[in-house]
Amino acid sequence: MNPPETLSGLLLVDKPASWTSHDIVAKMRGVLGIKRIGHAGTLDPFATGLVILGINKGTKHLERIMHETKVYETTIKLGATSSTFDIEGEIIENVVTRPPTTEAIEKALDQFRGGYEQRAPLFSAKHVNGKRLYDLAREGKATEEMRPSKFVKIESIDVLAYTYPELALKITCGSGTYIRSIADDLGRALGIGGYCLTLRRTHIGPYQAKDGITPTAYPPTPRNTGKWTIGLFFGTFAPRAFG
Repeated sequence: MNPPETLSGLLLVDKPASWTSHDIVAKMRGVLGIKRIGHAGTLDPFATGLVILGINKGTKHLERIMHETKVYETTIKLGATSSTFDIEGEIIENVVTRPPTTEAIEKALDQFRGGYEQRAPLFSAKHVNGKRLYDLAREGKATEEMRPSKFVKIESIDVLAYTYPELALKITCGSGTYIRSIADDLGRALGIGGYCLTLRRTHIGPYQAKDGITPTAYPPTPRNTGKWTIGLFFGTFAPRAFG
């Protein structure tokens, strides 16, 4: 077995719900006995799916991977709003007497296709006046005007299923896109509100969540186990190895 310091490359992880990206890094540091581990972009705790870790020399490739195209599958609940734009926030149900048709939804989605000027959620890690926006929101000091905006690239949005109030979408987009903001913006465009019920990242560039390991399947430390480490790396390394 190679010693931990000689193992380098990318590790694909299929993140479970409720885990943070920091949790994933901490877990795999313990499993592998390696300190030099980083990730190529976060996922919200309620979301599941692909997180890519760089191990030792593999960390130098993380910046490039962050800018790869990403694919998400999300279920949006229409007719309600959330303070966090997802299922974990304060939910307000709206009275909707006439649910939108599929045609109306497609027309509303057209304003996002290709790309648009998107505002980050109040509950996000963006910095405003030197503080994280989510910290200001939790303190009750955040306002709508504080939400920073940027142009985000939306390559495609496909409707996978729709039975009111739940709308399933597949979204292919550039880096820095908030799927939660798309849910809220779509709800606003339809005039009835909307937020993310579920969110899963299926792809980052050529890498897929289905090829990732599940961190809960591994013991908390590597001390009992050369086999765990070998199986982890050679069974689930990304397609390319880096020196």
